[in-house]
Amino acid sequence: MTANPDTRWENALALIRENVSAEAYNTWFSPLVFEAFDEASKTLFLQVPSTYVYEYLEGNYVDLLTKVLHRTFCRGITLRYRMVQKDAKPAEEPDRNFDTQLNPKQTFRTFIEGSSNKLARSIGLNVAEHPNTTKFNPMFIFGPSGCGKTHLVNAIGNRTHELYPKKRVLYISARLFQLQYTNAKLQNKPNDFISFYQTVDMLIVDDVQDWLTAPGTQDTFFHIFNHLFRNGKRIILVSDRPPVELKGINDRLLTRFACGLIAELEQPNQQLCIDILNSICQREGIDIEPEVVTFIAQHTNSSVRDLQGVMASLQSYSIVYNCNIDLTLARRVLGRTVKIDNRPLTIDDILDSVCRHFNVTTGDVNSRSRKREFVTARQVAMYLAQKHTKMPASRIGKLIGNRDHSTVIHSCEQVENHIKTDKNFADEIASIERSFKLKKS
Repeated sequence: MTANPDTRWENALALIRENVSAEAYNTWFSPLVFEAFDEASKTLFLQVPSTYVYEYLEGNYVDLLTKVLHRTFCRGITLRYRMVQKDAKPAEEPDRNFDTQLNPKQTFRTFIEGSSNKLARSIGLNVAEHPNTTKFNPMFIFGPSGCGKTHLVNAIGNRTHELYPKKRVLYISARLFQLQYTNAKLQNKPNDFISFYQTVDMLIVDDVQDWLTAPGTQDTFFHIFNHLFRNGKRIILVSDRPPVELKGINDRLLTRFACGLIAELEQPNQQLCIDILNSICQREGIDIEPEVVTFIAQHTNSSVRDLQGVMASLQSYSIVYNCNIDLTLARRVLGRTVKIDNRPLTIDDILDSVCRHFNVTTGDVNSRSRKREFVTARQVAMYLAQKHTKMPASRIGKLIGNRDHSTVIHSCEQVENHIKTDKNFADEIASIERSFKLKKS
C-alpha cells in the first residue's frame, strides 16, 4: 500500500537530512511546511517563511529536491511554494520605530559640489527625489578614502526620508551587516534577518569591499539584492574601488553591482577644498582670512576628513588660547595633525623614480613598445602606483601608457610574483620606494 502524502514528505525530509549538513537542514528545510499533494497533476504544495528561502532552495538545492521527491512521491513532480510570513505588518503601514541609521548632519545642503563629485551628486539627488523609478538602480559609488562617499549616500537617504517619510530607508556598513548576519546564524535566525532586509525600500551599504573574504555574507546579500531589485526597491552601494577591482566578490554579485550606474568620486581639488573650508567657516561662524583658507587647502592631502579635523582643531585652539586663526596658528595645528611635508605621491613622482632607476624615459614607459626593459618599468610603475596612491586601476592605466584596468591588474600580479621569487628584484623595488621618502623629506 502506498504511503500517505504526509508520510512520504517525512521520508523525503529524512533523505534530505542524510545529504546535507545539520546547519543547512535546520536553516533551509526545517522551516518548510507540507500543505498537500495533488496526485492528478503531480503537484506538491509547500509553505515557505519568505521568498528568500524559496529563492535559495531553487538556486542551491533544486537538484537534490527533484531527486528526493522523484523517489518518495513520483517522477515528473512539480513543486509549488506559498509564502506565509507570521505577524507581517501591512506593506503601507509606516514603522515609526524604524531606525534609518542615517547621519542627519550629512545632507545635500552641506555636501559642496565640485568637479570631482558633480556627476555623482547630481544623480544622487535625482535618485533621492525619484526613488520609485528604476533608473540608476543599483547606484554604485566608489572613490578613495576622504572624498565624501559616505556623506553623499547619507544625503541621498536623508533627502528620500524627508520627501517620503513612509519609506523604510536604511544605511548600514558592510561590516555591521556581516556581524548581524553572523549573529543571526549563531541564534539560528537567518530567516528573520533576511525577512527584515527584504522590507527595506532603500538599502544603502557602505564599504562593500569589506566582504572580500566573506562568501557567506555575499551569498546572503545576493538573494536580498535580487528580492529588492525585483520589487523595485532602491539599492545604493559604496566602495573604495570599482566593481571590476573587487577581487574576492563572487561573479554573480559583481554583475549585479555593475548592472546599474557606476559613479566615481575623486579626491577634491584645491578649489573644492577651499569651497568646503569656506562652507565650514560659514556654518560654524569662524572668522578666517582667505590666505589661511588657501594654506590649509594646499596642505591637507585633498581629504574632506582632514579639512574637517583641521578646522575643528583650529577652532578649539582659538577658543582655548583666545587668539585669532592666522597663518602662524594654522602652521602649528597642521604640523600636529596632517604633516605639512607629507605630500601624497603622484603618478609623476612614481614615474620619475622608476624611470631613473631603470634608465628609461617616461616616453618609453608610455609607449606601445614591448622591449623588456620598457615593459618591466611600466609594470613596476603600475604596481607602485596601486600600492602608494588611492587611485583605481582604471585611472592608473589611463595615466601610465593609456592602458585599461585589466593591464594594471595583470602588471601588479606579475610584479608581486617576481618579488616573491627574486630577492634581487625585491631589493630593487624597495630601493625605489626609499627614493620616494627621500624626495618627500
